[in-house]
Amino acid sequence: MEKYKEIRALLIRVVEDGTPTLSSFAAWILDHLNDVAFQSIRGLATMAEVNPNTVTRLARELGYEGYEAFRQDVRSLLNRPRSQYSDRAQALSQKTGSDIWQEALFSSWTNVETLFTREALATLDECVDPLLEAQHVYSLGVRSCFSIAHYFSYAGAMAFDNFVHVPAMPGAILDQISRATPDDIVVAITYEHYSSEVVRACQVARDAGARVLALTDSYQSPIAIGAWKVIRLPMSGPQLMPSLTTAFITCELLLSAMTARSESAAENVAKFESAISQYGGYFKD
Repeated sequence: MEKYKEIRALLIRVVEDGTPTLSSFAAWILDHLNDVAFQSIRGLATMAEVNPNTVTRLARELGYEGYEAFRQDVRSLLNRPRSQYSDRAQALSQKTGSDIWQEALFSSWTNVETLFTREALATLDECVDPLLEAQHVYSLGVRSCFSIAHYFSYAGAMAFDNFVHVPAMPGAILDQISRATPDDIVVAITYEHYSSEVVRACQVARDAGARVLALTDSYQSPIAIGAWKVIRLPMSGPQLMPSLTTAFITCELLLSAMTARSESAAENVAKFESAISQYGGYFKD
């Protein structure tokens, strides 16, 4: 984890202080760090649409002798030990209620502060217009992430005509995503342990040319590989499972920013509210 933070910090420094070419490439690498582990200099340059010399220059700017040393460091991150939910449960059994409250409070503040960094907010902002312009916006999440995906698709469909309701029936995920096109965006949510249904659906979406917006816990997440955009969700804390607070906030931020830029969102929400109220969906005294 320390090595990961070190590499990220070095890349952010280049984004902020490097030449325009290196700054732009370092920002791209932040969203595609996984690809460094598997691509040659020329392969990475082709993906990022930069000169191969830029790849080498960035590696040296980061303090490495060359690209291969940089790639080996990134590869080592992919071999980190997997966490277990049972370990989290065991750790909780050793804590008092007071310990849990204090640790949860501190980690929650830290998670939110990390989500609101300049870099993270810039990535969120880059997603807003494409989401508004996409032909369809699909939401993917299962198990603990289903509630996040459902909220995003439900609230999004209130305001925007291009949101597709999240699938709930067995097998419906692939049925839905198999119809995706290059004009669509798939918003996928998963974290370690990564849900195989979501990982597979993202691969199907990428094969179809659709853009994948990955909301996940790491740039080494399997749904981050080849994703259009990656929003890393800080999820630390003593909870039984990784905290989903930042995932929910991310969805709220995206929907809020989209509504602010849309000419029809407010009218669409008003029509939705009126229809639900007319048919007794909201309780009245």
